[in-house]
Amino acid sequence: MKCQVLTIVLCRNLAVAFCSWMLVSSFNACADTQVNVVGLFSGKAVLVINSGPPRILTVGQTSPEGVKLLAADSGQASLEVDGKQRCMAISQSGAVVGSRAVPVMTMYANREGHFFGTGQVNGKTVKFLLDTGATVIAMSSAEARRIGIDYLAGDEGTSFTAGGLVKAWTVNLNSVKLGAISLNQVEGVVIDGEFPPMVLLGMSALNRIEMKRDGISMTLTKKY
Repeated sequence: MKCQVLTIVLCRNLAVAFCSWMLVSSFNACADTQVNVVGLFSGKAVLVINSGPPRILTVGQTSPEGVKLLAADSGQASLEVDGKQRCMAISQSGAVVGSRAVPVMTMYANREGHFFGTGQVNGKTVKFLLDTGATVIAMSSAEARRIGIDYLAGDEGTSFTAGGLVKAWTVNLNSVKLGAISLNQVEGVVIDGEFPPMVLLGMSALNRIEMKRDGISMTLTKKY
């Protein structure tokens, strides 16, 4: 296979950024009440409502915004918002406007300003770090093996990282899922070794997504 040089800019503060990440499940109700599920427990859910601070609701409790928690466990929450019921799992995300679903994912930043989320690559769950400086989705060879990617069949080259020049393989990712956003045939690169410790959500995916930041939240909406 042809040898090529892959230039990928990796997040300089990745080691610090790895300490905090969060996935949210979100939707917009018809009356423009935005609800993000950021944590699920037995009988309780942690919600961010209309971009406000996180609040914990117990089953049967209603927030000042009118969001009522009907049921919750570690898998999903049942909510009533503006008279409508929604069941939301921690791995789901979507905005509902009338009867039309819009694929959306909301990510939240840690103290260092890095945005994290959980999603899937080729059907396997991974932790993402949003990195607009990465030209493609990038992951370590250790992570690629864990999720079953045959990266050695890809085009071998090299990549410049904080540790110097290392082997890398260009791969084609059949599917990438970010909450309700599904992308097919996304270019990626696998970097030899244990770095980066999570999957970098680079521009090969982000070019197909609109990003809107509002304080500590980043809303991703699928363009095509």
